[in-house]
Amino acid sequence: MVTQHPVLFPHNGQRCSHGKSVLHFFYLFKLFVRLSLARIDGLTGVPNRRTFDEVIGQQWRLALRAGSPLSLLLLDVDRFKSFNDTYGHLTGDDCLRAIAKALREIVRRPSDFIARYGGEEFAVLLPATDLEGASFVAGQLRKAIESLHIPHEGNAACGGFVTASCGASTACARVASSIQMPKGLLLAADAALYKAKRQGRNQVATARLSAAFAGL
Repeated sequence: MVTQHPVLFPHNGQRCSHGKSVLHFFYLFKLFVRLSLARIDGLTGVPNRRTFDEVIGQQWRLALRAGSPLSLLLLDVDRFKSFNDTYGHLTGDDCLRAIAKALREIVRRPSDFIARYGGEEFAVLLPATDLEGASFVAGQLRKAIESLHIPHEGNAACGGFVTASCGASTACARVASSIQMPKGLLLAADAALYKAKRQGRNQVATARLSAAFAGL
């Protein structure tokens, strides 16, 4: 004869049989799936901004302990509002999915991290990567997006295809005492991104953390 041992529902303390515990297992599994999906951007399949905000803090703490650099890339699709206005939002969604796929094919180290930062903007974290290495990866990503050859008549100045501009910045442990991190890293990458936009788009610009980002 098999004895059924009671188990506890952790959310209310009620006892149940093993049969009911199976149902509870599926309840917890479904909850886990929902929480996992909440961390993923539903359109592109890459992590979302909420997850990025958690990971950049974690990666910066790891970089401090290791004494290694942490680089951030911010990519913005050029003239994307014009793209949506011309081709429609469904085509715009397809475009963002294709770009996310292209990014994943290049950023392949287990420690690297890609997220949809917002709208048509993506963020890439590159641990243990200096500014020169980050600039190189950014160039690869820019070329990969351009090589998709997605028509964009509103982007004629960049060849009539979908392109992206990218800003790259790098932080290391020695800036921790003078610059609020990781906010300073984000602001530096954002400044570099807008520099790339001002210089004509479809290019990479870099920004070094300096006193300009102190006291933020």
